[in-house]
Amino acid sequence: MTNAPARILLVDDDAAIRTVVAQALRRDGHIVQTVGTLGQLRAELRAEPPDVLVTDVVLPDGDGLEMATQLAVEHPDLPIIVLSAQNTLTTAVRATEAGAFDYLPKPFDLDTLALAVRGALVRRRRAPDSAPVDSIDASLPLIGRSPAMQDVYRVIARVVATDLTVLVTGESGTGKELVARAIHDLGRRRRAPFIALNMAAIPRELIEAELFGHERGAFTGAAQRSAGKFEQAAGGTLFLDEIGDMPMEAQTRLLRVLQSGEFTSVGGARVIRADVRIVAATNKTLAAQVQSGQFREDLFYRLNVVPIALPPLRERRQDVALLARHFLDRAAHDGLPRKSLSPEALQLLEAHDWPGNVRELENLMRRSAVLGRDAIIDAGELRGALGEGGERAVPVADADIDGAVRAWLRRIAREQPAAMEDGTLYDRLIAEVERPLIEAMLDRHGNNQLRAARAMGLNRNTLRKRLDDLGIDPGIRAYGALP
Repeated sequence: MTNAPARILLVDDDAAIRTVVAQALRRDGHIVQTVGTLGQLRAELRAEPPDVLVTDVVLPDGDGLEMATQLAVEHPDLPIIVLSAQNTLTTAVRATEAGAFDYLPKPFDLDTLALAVRGALVRRRRAPDSAPVDSIDASLPLIGRSPAMQDVYRVIARVVATDLTVLVTGESGTGKELVARAIHDLGRRRRAPFIALNMAAIPRELIEAELFGHERGAFTGAAQRSAGKFEQAAGGTLFLDEIGDMPMEAQTRLLRVLQSGEFTSVGGARVIRADVRIVAATNKTLAAQVQSGQFREDLFYRLNVVPIALPPLRERRQDVALLARHFLDRAAHDGLPRKSLSPEALQLLEAHDWPGNVRELENLMRRSAVLGRDAIIDAGELRGALGEGGERAVPVADADIDGAVRAWLRRIAREQPAAMEDGTLYDRLIAEVERPLIEAMLDRHGNNQLRAARAMGLNRNTLRKRLDDLGIDPGIRAYGALP
């Protein structure tokens, strides 16, 4: 690069934004020309093409992203930075597909824009690696305009055109599978299958057969050949949920597949090509599991090519109202009564800590749509589910243990103050914990009572008695994942 100042062309229909941004970029040593329409942009390009173009999306005479797509052909060396107040995943992906060098959601930090301009001047924009997405669904389930979610959108937008392996981390209920589906639905493999496998829901001894398939007679009960998830997802995306629960022997085999791109079924000899994109997810800290010897370090690095960390809902409270309204709208679309939220109800929701994250909020909105007495949900109705001050009255197993126990005690003190002194607290709490614990372990072990009992350190007969006492019928329990 030379020391000559760079010429920046800024396109925005808001005169105040043009003034503030231009002043900031001029302080950085650039020559800045500002215009307010696409027509003026065209005139400036004919007169003297800039070194970097910074453009808004919604302009009086057209769409800035459509213009960016045209400029990618007409001026392939021109880096384009897109600004937009439409802070959705759709906009981020459209900007990337249009060939934008960077995408900044409004409001943006001026230092961030200055850094993006510097980066654009160092590295000239390249043409997009993939064909444009035919259509992008504006109703994608990832909702949020907070800075934390904008960061997530920007990473997703940059990886959809690649086959890079992605590791999505975050607490339970933050939407990890939604991210995986968005990456698949917006990528070049979108016409092929999206196959999900939850490691916590499969008995350890069956995980390899689930992943790679098995031949007839490979083990007891294998009456015929069965294709595994790698084969079922051929050409598409394989989503490995709760990857931190994968047993070590399966980790070793998965690592070999990621290294070689080939595998054999359990009991088979034929080499099969693994033509899939891998997206893995976990609510655990894999780096800590590596340190404790529970997860292979080499597999961790193979999976952690593009990390995406989903923020818990308590760290993006400004998205709560948007999400709540979205879930109520979706409930109405599904045939439930149409409801809205009072201002006081929204304040209560925004003050809640949401240990169950977005999933907890969605469940609350659907329940309120069904049980709410009026068309407008007020704060009083929500307190019955969340507890006073936004603390929810739920079983301990549904939330963080320490926080849930304290919330439970506060509820007992509020609703049954005598119980705080009558010597029954221990038995009451154990009764609330025991049922979800037993049900969760039965789910984890495919309703096999012997394995569930061993995992909990119980005698099988003791477990059977507790099932009878609690009225749990393992024969009709759904086979699924741990909550």
